[in-house]
Amino acid sequence: MKHVWILSLSILTLISCSSKGQIEEEKEVIEVKKYSRFAGSYAKAFADLQDLHIEAATNNGVGPLTCRADTSLYAGELIRIPSELEIYKVDRLKHSMPFLVPKAATLLSDICLNFRDSLVSKKMALYKPIVTSITRTDDDVKGLSKRNRNASDNSAHRYGTTFDIAWTRFDKVDPTDSRTLDDGKLKAVLAQVLFDLKQRERCYIKHERKQSCFHITVR
Repeated sequence: MKHVWILSLSILTLISCSSKGQIEEEKEVIEVKKYSRFAGSYAKAFADLQDLHIEAATNNGVGPLTCRADTSLYAGELIRIPSELEIYKVDRLKHSMPFLVPKAATLLSDICLNFRDSLVSKKMALYKPIVTSITRTDDDVKGLSKRNRNASDNSAHRYGTTFDIAWTRFDKVDPTDSRTLDDGKLKAVLAQVLFDLKQRERCYIKHERKQSCFHITVR
């Protein structure tokens, strides 16, 4: 009987050690990835180069689009983006079209939902991000190049994967709300949202100073 008791104790000890080891191992796996908060340097935090944007665009997008009629060739692969929703507003588009591949459309929605939730959690007045550019064709790029020398012929916008969000302009949801936020504060809140999604490998982002926007490509 004594031998049986000793054997049972040994088995329980092994099970306990095994379970403890498994829990610690699972804990290590869970804690491997740690996400940091945006430190305040836009240039350093959002410096993904054009090559990364193009690589992601070609892997996840359509085209590249030559002219606007090409959207009909990808009718089942491009989503038309509404001009305004409760969570964002699309600016008047002169050199781009309101179309994105589903993965990019989801990213845009997640960015704007997270931005709104962040404002709510901070008990701040609600504002919408403004989308300033979406999908461009080769013809659009040529037209833009005449006005903007920095516009690239090999633009990630040509694949339906890329969009720009302004950081100098936001649309206030309730104009009667006496609370106001300056663009600098709103930019910081948006940057934290973008930084988090960038760390989670959802997108590449470039902080564009001359165009005053975040240039974002889905991964």
